[in-house]
Amino acid sequence: MAKKRALITGITGQDGSYLAELLISKGYDVYGMVRRASVERFDRISHIQDKITLVQGDLTDQSSLDSAVQSTRPDEVYNLAAQSFVPTSWNQPTLTGEVTGLGTTRVLEAVRKIRPEARFYQASSSEMFGKVRDVPQTEQTPFYPRSPYGVAKVYGHYITINYRESYNLFACSGILFNHESPRRGLEFVTRKITNGAAKIKLGLTKELRLGNLDAKRDWGYAGDYVEAMWLMLQQDAPDDFVVATGETHTVKEFVEAAFGCAGLDWEKYVVIDPRFIRPAEVELLIGDPAKAKKKLGWEPRVSFTELVKMMVEGDLKELEKGA
Repeated sequence: MAKKRALITGITGQDGSYLAELLISKGYDVYGMVRRASVERFDRISHIQDKITLVQGDLTDQSSLDSAVQSTRPDEVYNLAAQSFVPTSWNQPTLTGEVTGLGTTRVLEAVRKIRPEARFYQASSSEMFGKVRDVPQTEQTPFYPRSPYGVAKVYGHYITINYRESYNLFACSGILFNHESPRRGLEFVTRKITNGAAKIKLGLTKELRLGNLDAKRDWGYAGDYVEAMWLMLQQDAPDDFVVATGETHTVKEFVEAAFGCAGLDWEKYVVIDPRFIRPAEVELLIGDPAKAKKKLGWEPRVSFTELVKMMVEGDLKELEKGA
């Protein structure tokens, strides 16, 4: 029996690297789409680069996406590429819409024209809920995005549903709540915290500047969440799922846990900086993963405290290596 083929956009990101590992372990031929760049950033996939095939493509360029789908002939397409950093979306709102919103349409168009039998996964986001209407948030909770990123993700979410219903594509969206790991980008608050705590522990810096410590998030482990993505594409019919832990923690709790892992008192080192307060804050996100648990048999395995510990230890190890 021929090996299944998967095409992952955004393979060099946190989720893309974990998903690639998972699919390789399941015997897939894995193709990763990367943008042409003067500086290549393959650090997250360097350990598996000999097991995947990279193809060039850009979410802003239709012909490159058509070519990527044509050359790889995938059975499954995972659209994980995006301008995914919320603060940047205020500085670059048009680019965010172009990449995160319209980019999804372009990938769907390539699949529809060239490989309509392929199964498609769209990375939707809890940021779509924004100013939340229901607690916890489910698949039925109305969206109220509070950033250009959230707005672009709502577009990507609904265009995926539209293609599913209009063209009968097997197209799913995973509404993923915050998911972290040692591979999280340094610009994201969780990694900023764990890296900051590790730097202070090693005497490399004296303080950590943060914004709103009262914002509440539902944080899980990225390695668990990519399994939910894969499970969605193995079902008999396409559907959309909230992927979350069902627990919420404040940024302050994350800070306390991270500095605790490093054996430090956070209050001696953390400084509140108004520059890091969002123009429109999302105060509370907590997902209800009941549907994913029931229909996919999925549940998170790594706890909040295990996740924070994993990230702090990962940062300490990286910083000591570079010292």
